Amino acid sequence: MDKSNDKFILSGKEIEKGTITTLHIELPKLYQTPATLPIKIIRGKRTGPTIFISAAIHGDELNGIEIIRRFKKLNILKRVKGTIILIPIVNIYGVMTLSRYMPDRRDLNRSFPGTKKGSLASRVAKTFFDEIVKKCDFGIDLHTASIHKSNLPQIRANINDEFTFKLAKAFEAPVILHSELRDGSLREAAQEDDIPILLYEAGEALRFDETSIRIGVKGIVNVLRELEMIPKTTVKRKRLPIITKSSQWIRATESGILRTIKRLGETVHENEIIAYIDDTLDDESFEIKAQFDGVIIGKSEIPLVQEGDAIFHIAKFKNLETAENKIEYFNENAIENSEFIELNKEEIIE
Repeated sequence: MDKSNDKFILSGKEIEKGTITTLHIELPKLYQTPATLPIKIIRGKRTGPTIFISAAIHGDELNGIEIIRRFKKLNILKRVKGTIILIPIVNIYGVMTLSRYMPDRRDLNRSFPGTKKGSLASRVAKTFFDEIVKKCDFGIDLHTASIHKSNLPQIRANINDEFTFKLAKAFEAPVILHSELRDGSLREAAQEDDIPILLYEAGEALRFDETSIRIGVKGIVNVLRELEMIPKTTVKRKRLPIITKSSQWIRATESGILRTIKRLGETVHENEIIAYIDDTLDDESFEIKAQFDGVIIGKSEIPLVQEGDAIFHIAKFKNLETAENKIEYFNENAIENSEFIELNKEEIIE
């Protein structure tokens, strides 16, 4: 698996070995304002795989931007073997307006592989997919939850594919969730071209989360080490994440004020009360119960709910004691034991 031969051309420019190059790929104008897709290419002196790391396909998902900013500062990248393409902001239109969507109200992650004569979202998808994704052996796509929701750090991938599953475990996020492909998604289009992708979901839209960011940076480094693109450290015992093939959103049964009593990352038992919905006028409260044993991997962060709103995302998992120990380890380890000395001078984002 190696697409980075001696001559590597991106957007019409040859990228020499042993260089770090910044390019701006032309995108459709926003009215009369020119727009470009900024990317950075880190090409090692030695031949190896080519991977892309992308963020902000949804314009309000910001954690990935900070993950890439910190990652590209690591001194270890001076010893990279192969090529890394960094795209910190794919949906530049959405980031400028703090919107998940494109200006045409389409979801960019439902527009792949795109067409040259389609909608604005389709044209941007086409440019990103043809100019970058198709030239790579592998990809890591960084996301957060949608607006007013938060996600426990998790990898979503096709765990039925042996190679993808190996890299998903190497990332060392607390949870690996088998995720079916969605029509028009980047993962679906890439899989059709035999390009595996890990999707990292962590945190909340329009917010930075320090734990999610640190797990993300470390996870990318872990994957590069597994691919032998950067040197491995002294062998240490790896922690196996919680692995599940099934999850489900619990929805509000009534409208009112949501009063949660379970936090993100906590384990729940079947029929355990995890929240109440309170009536705004009367003293009546409605219980929300877990429908099975599992771990809360996503939840609503807004207290106002309407009947049918998704409020808890629970991953099915039977061994709850094991789940608690694993999640506690991953979260504490991400904050307390950062191995990246060059980043220790930066203050933690509160």
